[in-house]
Amino acid sequence: MRILVTGANGYIGQRLIVDLLKQGHEVFALVRNASRFDHSKFSGEVKLIEGDLLKEVQLPQEIDIAYYLVHSMGGSDDFAKLEAQTATNFVEAINKTNAKQIIYLGGISNADNLSKHLSSRNNVEKILAEASCYLTVLRAAIIIGSGSASFEMIRDLVEKLPVMLTPRWLNTRCQPVAIANVIQYLTGVIGQEQAYDRVFDIGGPDILNYKQMLRGYAKVRGLKRLMIPVPFLSIGLSSYWLYFITSINFNLAKSLVTSLVNEVICENRGIDQIVSIEPYSYEIALERALAVSSSDTLISSWKDSLVTSTMNAFDECKVPEHGVLIDRREVIFDRDITEVKNNIWLIGGKRGWYCMDWAWRLRGFIDRLFGGVGLRRGRRSDNQLKPGDALDFWRVLKADEINHHLILFAEMKLPGDAWLEFQIKELADGRAILIQQASFRPRGLWGRVYWYMLLPMHHFIFGGMAKRITEYVVL
Repeated sequence: MRILVTGANGYIGQRLIVDLLKQGHEVFALVRNASRFDHSKFSGEVKLIEGDLLKEVQLPQEIDIAYYLVHSMGGSDDFAKLEAQTATNFVEAINKTNAKQIIYLGGISNADNLSKHLSSRNNVEKILAEASCYLTVLRAAIIIGSGSASFEMIRDLVEKLPVMLTPRWLNTRCQPVAIANVIQYLTGVIGQEQAYDRVFDIGGPDILNYKQMLRGYAKVRGLKRLMIPVPFLSIGLSSYWLYFITSINFNLAKSLVTSLVNEVICENRGIDQIVSIEPYSYEIALERALAVSSSDTLISSWKDSLVTSTMNAFDECKVPEHGVLIDRREVIFDRDITEVKNNIWLIGGKRGWYCMDWAWRLRGFIDRLFGGVGLRRGRRSDNQLKPGDALDFWRVLKADEINHHLILFAEMKLPGDAWLEFQIKELADGRAILIQQASFRPRGLWGRVYWYMLLPMHHFIFGGMAKRITEYVVL
């Protein structure tokens, strides 16, 4: 079948595409910018459609099935309005095609007083139901898989905190489901008439409260953790607690914690009559996620989604030349170019930033205080960089290994837009030159004040970084 996947660069979308290709489907991927899509992750051809669902989009008329996997929860406080707008634009576009079925992955929402997050997902369901084709809705609770926000939140809490304060909302029950099972359900309802215009809850066999989920992770990892119940940790304080302890951004932490007050237990279980699988237990789902996380085979992560609200950085993959303040460093070297290029490609994450790492960590901490992403996102891979990757508080815009050219865009809280660029060029005398350039486009007077206040620090940080990149040797 000819299948459209929206949210194709997202956590679920990338994994779904892998399975759709294996099953022999013709896959179309709707992406905001084609340069972010990494074809190397997939074993078959994926046809790209560039379009932003916040605007009018054009879809191929010949598609048979469309997956709607778009959400805005982690990037904006106004995500409900954005999600309604994207769903409306999608319906208008899909009605001009031959699509027979929309498959939507939402959240379990059987309670009366829903969180803003779950209410928004329900509203999206209603908008999608207005399309001229059939709608199949799969509702999931917490998804456990390598790279999922829920799994990484649980992992960070248990790994980092030998003693945890546990507020009352941790007694709320949910029904976690493994990412592998989610993909099986998503692909299993393709073209199934029994699934047309129906809503199904999907989940694993275990019904656990969040405290039991934390203990379950500790058991799998062989860790002893003391949990002290407290009655006074509010939703707001809990959001900040998760934000500072885990790697998730503040908007996502706030949305997740707000949703934790609702029980998310499967009630509409008719899916088992259509897709016959044996869902993984919570512990097995954790073991599978940990096994992939410890390897270098992570297909997708929640970090793949852009958090920048000031601009779509990929629309300006070339660093602007006008209206910017620049710190440019050039270092000539006679080492093997590949060795220096590798040093650039291994920057950040575990290796760090080559010079004054304490200053980078301090900047990350300050960014977290102001609601930014900080340094905790790290890297998707220890030895690879692809366009769209999160790299500490940067986003990879360009990663051209052949021409030794890397461009990063800042996603930290700044009074302007910032880029960090590395490029290696060969010289006529057989040597080579590393060109490192930090560019900053200030926003108003405060943006310029910010840049000039940091000039003395830039002298040491950027100068030392360029020199160390050309000299660094792994012992």
